[in-house]
Amino acid sequence: MAEPRDPDVTEYNPLDYANLTASLVRELMHRGPYGLPVSRRIAGAGVYALFYQGDFVPYARIKSLDSSQPIYVGKAVPRGARKGRTRGQASTATELYSRLNQHARSIEATGNLRLSDFTCRFLVVTPLWITMAERFLIENFQPVWNVWLEGFGIHDPGSGRHAGEVSWWDALHPGREFALRLRSTRSEADARAWLAEFFRRKASDPESIRRQAREIAESQSPE
Repeated sequence: MAEPRDPDVTEYNPLDYANLTASLVRELMHRGPYGLPVSRRIAGAGVYALFYQGDFVPYARIKSLDSSQPIYVGKAVPRGARKGRTRGQASTATELYSRLNQHARSIEATGNLRLSDFTCRFLVVTPLWITMAERFLIENFQPVWNVWLEGFGIHDPGSGRHAGEVSWWDALHPGREFALRLRSTRSEADARAWLAEFFRRKASDPESIRRQAREIAESQSPE
């Protein structure tokens, strides 16, 4: 017979930031999963998560056949969100659709990933909550492409602006045209070793990964 426990008398506030954001994330994880690229044009902005289901050996520990553990999460906000010009845009903007298909092109450009091995979930969200939902997703799931293998979500910096070094993501997954023009200071072997360090820390010092995820989440801007 279980011993009696003191009742939890903590006051529950459904409008608390954490509770509201968690409800958005629960709703997201009940949508889909869908394949990439997204075939139906999505009207709106919001948050999304990508999941890997393939056989790339370094990702064996994060393979998610049930699309429950994201490899990457992100947001797509209406243009002008930082300046507050979002009224009337949520129903007509296509930022979420465009962002997901941009990611699909990045994956297709690599030589060691197959787009058919990815699924996604997405949720059209009122602009006010988009950045907060993304922060919660990063903190909660600590997706490796967000907290460790940086670079997946970056854009082509444009002509004449390729002096930077190649990202960890592009080192592990070479193929994007703009990344080929960056300084190759990291090899694929370096990136594999860096990924192995992520798994080592996740097992031996999970708090360090949670802390890094929290710092990255807090650094997210409205755009």
